[in-house]
Amino acid sequence: MKVLAKKAKLSSRFYQPTTGFTLIEVLVVVVIVGALAAIAAPSWLSFMNTQRVNKANDLIWSALQQAQQEAKKRKLGYSISFRNNNNVPQIAIYPKGSTVTNYWRDLGTDLRIQPGQILIQTNITNENTTDNSSPTYASSPVFTATSKPQTITFDYTGALDLTIKTGNANSTSVQNTNLGTKGLIVVVAMAKPGNPTQAYNIKRCIIMKTILGAVKIGKNENECS
Repeated sequence: MKVLAKKAKLSSRFYQPTTGFTLIEVLVVVVIVGALAAIAAPSWLSFMNTQRVNKANDLIWSALQQAQQEAKKRKLGYSISFRNNNNVPQIAIYPKGSTVTNYWRDLGTDLRIQPGQILIQTNITNENTTDNSSPTYASSPVFTATSKPQTITFDYTGALDLTIKTGNANSTSVQNTNLGTKGLIVVVAMAKPGNPTQAYNIKRCIIMKTILGAVKIGKNENECS
């Protein structure tokens, strides 16, 4: 009996009953987790927005390539037009001279872009033409056979469809007149919360500065303005 009592006494020295966490300990953990979440949330949101803009800009670049390839493949002019319709960015790829109405599609359906989340800006005032201004919100204007604002058109060779004549109207002068110093710019940007027609600070863009249709990708405000 004495031996058993001694063993029980020794065992009790090393046995610590499980009592769980105190209220103060739980509150400390909650505060720490909340603080970490508050720090991480803006960074995560910024990362997701940047990824979304990058992918949307990739879609613009791919659409331009598609229009250019279709022009060369089919040996006829092909156009690509841009607009925001009810705060949803849209593009249309279609044969030159066709009615654009039936070709509009939302940009990045697979990206699950919500209305007012991403917008398109451009400095293209008419077909293959800019007034050398900074890109602005691509509204939803009327497109006709003779008036195609916010539109890039390729000829059957895949170059920009611009009339180049002999004499003074050589390729350089036509390029300078139509494309200016900035070139044709199409911008994809995050829309400001509560103001879907104004661009936020995350921007990407496609810049076309030559009549051959060469494309440059801009990745900041300076390049996309």
